Amino acid sequence: MLPRIAIGFVVAVTGLAFAGNADARRWHRINPIPFSHEPCSVLSHHPCTPYFCSVLGHGPCIPEIDYPYGENLQLTVETKPSEEDAPKYQKPDHDLDNIGDLFAALRSCWTPPQADAAKEGMQMTVRFSFKRSGDLIGPPRLTFATAGVPSEVRETYLKAINDSIGACVPLKFTGNLGGALAGRPIAIRYVDNRDIEKQKATP
Repeated sequence: MLPRIAIGFVVAVTGLAFAGNADARRWHRINPIPFSHEPCSVLSHHPCTPYFCSVLGHGPCIPEIDYPYGENLQLTVETKPSEEDAPKYQKPDHDLDNIGDLFAALRSCWTPPQADAAKEGMQMTVRFSFKRSGDLIGPPRLTFATAGVPSEVRETYLKAINDSIGACVPLKFTGNLGGALAGRPIAIRYVDNRDIEKQKATP
């Protein structure tokens, strides 16, 4: 009787060990593609993007980047950024190589309507995608606008957005960024946070 119990105990412990190893393998098998700087290929002989692993770590090994390319990219552009955010509105002086460069370039493109045709607090969101070359796949599509504003105000802001983006493209992407961004939806929310009435009163 005792030998049978001992054998059963050994089998149970062995099964738990195998199950634990299987769970660990599943835990570490995380798809890196949504987090990579460039598309992955079975023909590649190196990781899609640098990452750092530790033998002491108990979690999954994931590439360390600042923004998952697999997600929709969302950006807010203010007409009058704070002093703290002002550096983020400066156009990079090099080919765009990461999301930070892309966002800075898009922020720097924005030219709002003149104060006499603008509305304080106006918000508008458009959505579009880039080609690998840095051109737009199609015209920006309006997805949101502040409710209750006259149609001419909406048209004024939409024209300003289209003109601003059109004047900036094609953007100069590096090969890696162009490949990662191609076809990815990008949504930009424009916020006119100027003191419009004060500007109108200023001669």
